[in-house]
Amino acid sequence: MFRGLSLVNLDTKGRLGIPIRFRDVFSRLDLSDLVLTVNPWDRALLLYPISEWNEIELKLSTLSDFDKGSRRTKLILRGHATDCRCDAQGRILIPSELREMSDLRKEVVISGQGNKLEIWDSDRWRAECNSLLASNASDASEALSTLSL
Repeated sequence: MFRGLSLVNLDTKGRLGIPIRFRDVFSRLDLSDLVLTVNPWDRALLLYPISEWNEIELKLSTLSDFDKGSRRTKLILRGHATDCRCDAQGRILIPSELREMSDLRKEVVISGQGNKLEIWDSDRWRAECNSLLASNASDASEALSTLSL
């Protein structure tokens, strides 16, 4: 569904213009209702179409409240989940709390990740990519063992 990445700028009010290629996917699939939340593993934001978010909610409901890791994941994902829609200019408002948590400044990377978009501060994105590329290739070998690229 979503793939590729784009560099965009936040405006002074914290609005983020969604690139046309991603908005086209929203339009084509009638995805006007969106959910924005914090990625529980890093400081990126996740933007889900509501249909995908409903699937995440079902998965979260199966996690135990008595397991610390599960509870943390639920608290981060659900606790920061914000309903949003694109305005007439194709922008979403990123609440100040989410901008602070993800260190979003002016330049932002929007990365298509299949069922969702990830939103990163561009400096953090570059650092994360450099770190991943510099990491030991064997770290990924197990995950890629069944995937032929």
